[in-house]
Parts: sequence; structure tokens; C-alpha cells
Amino acid sequence: MEEKIKELTLLLLYLTSWKEDELPQEMRRSWKGYPFDILNELTDEDLIRGSIRSKSVYLTGDGIKKAEELMKKYFGENRNN
Repeated sequence: MEEKIKELTLLLLYLTSWKEDELPQEMRRSWKGYPFDILNELTDEDLIRGSIRSKSVYLTGDGIKKAEELMKKYFGENRNN
């Protein structure tokens, strides 16, 4: 169950994220209103990044890729973005 909570948290971060144009690489930003222990695990896996003091996090390229895989897993192949 803990793994599903982590997956769904990453998916929610992705679904509520926005792209910031001034970043040098593909990253998306999202508010971090989720349990800090889950956010810490996602940070440890380098799926998200952000300061402890910040109210938002960035999804890394790997985080975006993993979130897109989770969309297929939970919503199916034909889901439109």
C-alpha cells in the first residue's frame, strides 16, 4: 500500500504541475501539499527536487517520465493529457 501511495502522490504532483520556461531542462513545478515522508522518498529517488523551505517542488526529467508511466498504469494507454 505504501508504494501505491508514493506512486499516486507523484502522479498528483505531475497532474497539478506547470512548466516553467526559464529552466534549462525539462522540469515541472508543483505545490508540495503532500505528506513530507512521501515527498522525502521521492526526493531520495531524484524524482522531485526542492528546498525544504520552498512551498513547491520540481519534477525532474525522471519524475516526469515515471509520472507518465503511472498515468498509463492507472488510466490506461488512451488517456489524453
